[in-house]
Amino acid sequence: MILVDTNVLVDVLDDDPDWADWSIAQLRSQAQVHALAINPVVYAELSFAFRRFEELEDAVRRLGLAYRELPRPALFLAGKAFARYRAGGGVRTGVLSDFFIGAHAAVDRLTLLTRDPRRYRGHFPTVPLVTPDTHPPTQPLSPRPNDSPALPAYTSARHLVRRAPRGRAAGGR
Repeated sequence: MILVDTNVLVDVLDDDPDWADWSIAQLRSQAQVHALAINPVVYAELSFAFRRFEELEDAVRRLGLAYRELPRPALFLAGKAFARYRAGGGVRTGVLSDFFIGAHAAVDRLTLLTRDPRRYRGHFPTVPLVTPDTHPPTQPLSPRPNDSPALPAYTSARHLVRRAPRGRAAGGR
């Protein structure tokens, strides 16, 4: 199973001119051999792109994403990693969600599909990452035991979003 970071899904939903092609290619490629999942943090961040709960639910279903709860050990690890980040001079305050996502991947031993690996590499070095610098658009990872492939037809998912007046999904992440 691969945990999908919000930025990859926002690329697809926004049809981002710089990242949509890579993100769509990775979702297609990885879904051939792995189940793709999101957690409550990613779900909450995606809610920015939708006007109604039912629309988000429909998009998650149509994108073939499983929903996984955050285990308590991951919550604890996220807090500790964030504290180390702040103690080490980290000043950005809107990054706690990345620590929840990274800790979840670390505790459940999941691979993380993201296009922004910097914080994950630094604070969760044991998490395998699928990133633009490590995976070209058509290179799936080898399947892990108990992975069940999902095969949604990933294309631009812009049609799944009924925009609120704001511009980009999830605050532009």
